[in-house]
Amino acid sequence: MGLLKNSLLLQGQLRHATAQAAAAAAGVGRRGVATSTEEYMRRNYANNVSEYNTVIGSLVQQRRPYLLRDAYDDMLLDGVQPVRDTFHNLIVGTMKGSRLQDAFYFRDQMREMGLQPDVNLYNFLISTCGKCKNSDAAILLLEEMKAHGVKLKGETYICLLNALAATGRTDQVYAIVRDMTAAGLGLNKFCYAGLITAFKNKTPASEDTPAKILEFVQQSKGWQYVERVANDSAENIMMNVSEEELYNLPTAEFAHRRGFIFKQLTIYHVAIHACADLGSKETLEALLDMFTKENFNYDAFIVMQAVRCYLRCGDIDSAVKMFEEFSSSKPTPAELYVTLAEGAMIGYTPRGMEVAQATLEKMTERKFFLNPKMGTDLLLAASGEKTGGYTTANYIWDMLQTRNIIPALPAVEAYYKGLKEREIPSDDPRLVNVARVLDNLQLRLGPRRNFQ
Repeated sequence: MGLLKNSLLLQGQLRHATAQAAAAAAGVGRRGVATSTEEYMRRNYANNVSEYNTVIGSLVQQRRPYLLRDAYDDMLLDGVQPVRDTFHNLIVGTMKGSRLQDAFYFRDQMREMGLQPDVNLYNFLISTCGKCKNSDAAILLLEEMKAHGVKLKGETYICLLNALAATGRTDQVYAIVRDMTAAGLGLNKFCYAGLITAFKNKTPASEDTPAKILEFVQQSKGWQYVERVANDSAENIMMNVSEEELYNLPTAEFAHRRGFIFKQLTIYHVAIHACADLGSKETLEALLDMFTKENFNYDAFIVMQAVRCYLRCGDIDSAVKMFEEFSSSKPTPAELYVTLAEGAMIGYTPRGMEVAQATLEKMTERKFFLNPKMGTDLLLAASGEKTGGYTTANYIWDMLQTRNIIPALPAVEAYYKGLKEREIPSDDPRLVNVARVLDNLQLRLGPRRNFQ
């Protein structure tokens, strides 16, 4: 849409503040009194509900949820009446951006306009609660659905199960399982994934968690599809919401990456990811043994999590071996290189730093480039090295500089601090350059700002 590109994307901001001031001056929802027709048309990027839905859909696809409230406010100031599809787009956008407050705001706005949320919209709201680790809000939504006579679907139960699992509420997760059984629904792989996640997140940690992980993986081999109406997933497909994203699985960000994950391995993805988070090498190797006996092939995600687990347990050799076996036979994504390099730096041992440096050099040789997130994570990890020549941190900084990528402020601060702790002349070009970048970031963002 040309209006969208010219007015919203290229300029990088909405006209919410200007429109709001004009509306206040006029005393009504439209800006016509305060703004000439020519000026209005120049700044306007949507004129009707269809165009606004397109704008909102574009913001959702670009993962810019922080602009959704502005777009919605502009819509109201233009006197355009939102419809049900508008609210579904808005709430899907808040789900993808983990913005729970905005999600409930749009839910309330929907009601004020006489539109009752349907079961699919409740599924998105519950999923947002899981992403934000707010299981109490998910329970309140369940009670709200019952109070308004909204019938739960199989997807709803699984969204609830995984939302509760995000905070380790094993008792409530089991209660959802009992409710599913009472409703005549079987457990599928996403239910078992939620059970594993619940025990992984349980606090205080339970000693039987590794045994439970293996037990759930074994039980999942006989899983049944949850009974559902044939079009249950139709809206999710239309909204470009994968099941992995809806149920907050660790593979969600890779679900649309072709060849990155094999979806039939969902239970192994979640189980091995849990092993990496828990640092349980014994459980990992038991799972890999089960995996091999079923004649499955590793995908990139499983290798990435196994490598992460080995490195967290201090077994660098096993991590390197697994990485090399996979990379020698299959295309290796940049994320796997980054996982090995970052994990190898744990403890800053000579062997680990050597592996990290060699891995980064291989990335460069194979024409892989760091994006801002990868670069920030790696630079932050490498900057913690207290001894040695700071070779790896310098190499990462140079990789980013080559691509004109500026990492996030915490990484630049940590790198600058590490440089200052070493005997480097104050006029050293590298130190001067880093200081300049740091000053610019602090001027623009402010010091001590928290970054996600």
